[in-house]
Amino acid sequence: MKDHPHPLTIEAHAETWPLREAFKISRGSKTAAHVIVATVTDGQFTGRGEAVPYARYNETVDAALNAIAGLGSIANRTALESAMPPGAALNAVDCAFWDFEAKRQGVSAAALAGRTTALKPVTTAFTLSLDTPDAMAIMAKSVINLPLLKLKLGGEGDAARMQAVRDARPDARLIADANEAWTFDMLAELTATAARLGFETIEQPLPEADDEALRGTRWPLSICADESARTAADLPRLQGLYDSVNIKLDKAGGLTGALALHKQARAIGLKIMVGSMVASSLAAAPALILAQDAEWVDLDGPLLLTRDRDDGLHIVDGVIHPPTRALWG
Repeated sequence: MKDHPHPLTIEAHAETWPLREAFKISRGSKTAAHVIVATVTDGQFTGRGEAVPYARYNETVDAALNAIAGLGSIANRTALESAMPPGAALNAVDCAFWDFEAKRQGVSAAALAGRTTALKPVTTAFTLSLDTPDAMAIMAKSVINLPLLKLKLGGEGDAARMQAVRDARPDARLIADANEAWTFDMLAELTATAARLGFETIEQPLPEADDEALRGTRWPLSICADESARTAADLPRLQGLYDSVNIKLDKAGGLTGALALHKQARAIGLKIMVGSMVASSLAAAPALILAQDAEWVDLDGPLLLTRDRDDGLHIVDGVIHPPTRALWG
């Protein structure tokens, strides 16, 4: 990767995007997406990247902005990787670099990532926030046009939640995310219920600290690592515990880190989910490069906002189309 003939300016700012309704998971709820947007420019070409500081990893908007402000002179993505740890701040700047490079070279970011064919549309899951079984069933029926639903679970009452949504949507593909809310004693019953109801995978049933309890048991459906899997460096520890991994750019530290995680996950035989935090189309767009061969795609953030940014992703009946150059890449 060559340095640029003109000095690069890297800046970032915070934005708030209101949600259509409260987004609830086992750890809490929110009514807006608080994101950071980074720009990389040489005065002629400008690239953008969006990220969501992840409270689960003790990240904040202010800390991410301060980290980017303290970067100093960075000539390229290779230098960036050694200057920042994985996380939302790195994600925002890394994706801005990818967008900048694509614009400067007049090619797509997908081509820069090694793809030899154009990106194709993919079907995203739509997330049902954690709620009562009846409320989740009503929400499932209200999105009858969406073929893939993701249930946020919370432990007690999850069997009833899964049953209610399946009864409401016998036609839908279903996946679920416990966000570390289960205990080991819940696993056998709840995974059996999920399998009986045709769920395809359960994300992060146990807290990360309890991962080892998964070893040595053949569960009746795929168990997917989310909070436990940030970068490719985590995968050796997770072998034998999980069947699949949820790759998120905010965890991996951008498209660069996510591509490395994707490659390593495939090398050791893991299935892949490509996910994101709740954010605008600018955050989801780079993940579509990873989503091309994923078993599950969960990039519904733009659908959860009251409005998306200009030139947002085109999403129809759950099918996301590749971004325009005006958006990213």
